Amino acid sequence: MPLARNSRSPDTLTIVNYRHVFHAGNFADVFKHIALARVLTYLMRKDAPLRYLDTHAGAGLYKTASGDARRTGEWAGGVGRVLDVDMPAPARDLLAPWLRAAGLASETARTTYPGSPVLAQRLLRSQDKLTLCELHEADARDLKRAVGRDRRVKALNLDGYTALKAYVPPVEKRGLVFIDPPFEASDEFARLATALESAWRKWPTGIYMAWYPRKDLPSVARFKKTLAGGGMRRVMCIEADVAHPEADGPLAGSGLVIVNPPHVLEAEAHAIMPFLTHALARGPSAGWRLEWLAGEQAIA
Repeated sequence: MPLARNSRSPDTLTIVNYRHVFHAGNFADVFKHIALARVLTYLMRKDAPLRYLDTHAGAGLYKTASGDARRTGEWAGGVGRVLDVDMPAPARDLLAPWLRAAGLASETARTTYPGSPVLAQRLLRSQDKLTLCELHEADARDLKRAVGRDRRVKALNLDGYTALKAYVPPVEKRGLVFIDPPFEASDEFARLATALESAWRKWPTGIYMAWYPRKDLPSVARFKKTLAGGGMRRVMCIEADVAHPEADGPLAGSGLVIVNPPHVLEAEAHAIMPFLTHALARGPSAGWRLEWLAGEQAIA
């Protein structure tokens, strides 16, 4: 199903004001965390150690049955919906690593939901390393508590874009950078595009995943055009809407840019995304798309 389009002015600012504690387990989390689990699963096919760098890590672990997450109720419209529907066999098998790492494999373990750093920590092996960065001081303290005394993990109270400059390339020479900005600033798309290209030039063989909101669609289009012309050789984009995106409305769509995606990811997306968008849909405008911005079957 094609995604709906928005005719907003290109001068519209995209400011999400995204404090993750209010949104843990929502439809955007489901989408990006399933993709994250698939890429890490692919990387672990080789025995060689890998590095996971999370630039905007958040608090790491969130309560879904109390506090801020319970007041917003977004978990019910995200994770809750996926768990309440029957999964077709191909999708169920591909979602299994996410379900296990998120603690969703049993009915008794659904009072908390992990953010990307704890999800990665649970998925990765003893030989792998994690560098987790969070600028918000309270969230950084919570993050350190969430990951515990794990020798594989370094949790830092640090700006994510600064970390991207400092920690790329990693000594392991293979791994994943996960960039999930809060989109509180009007220039976040420009900062993200610059950061991605700069990091890629330093470490062109690394895998990069970057999440973005689909609210101000002209800004999204400019962001994708910038990436397409930035010199990176293999750039895939997957987008999912649960309703018609509106710049001034609640978040209804999100996207992932994946630089150097695993060769299996496109086929996996076609097995997962029809089920996922159907489960999460809020109306007839729900849908998804995959396109290559550079390389493979890139659209000119």
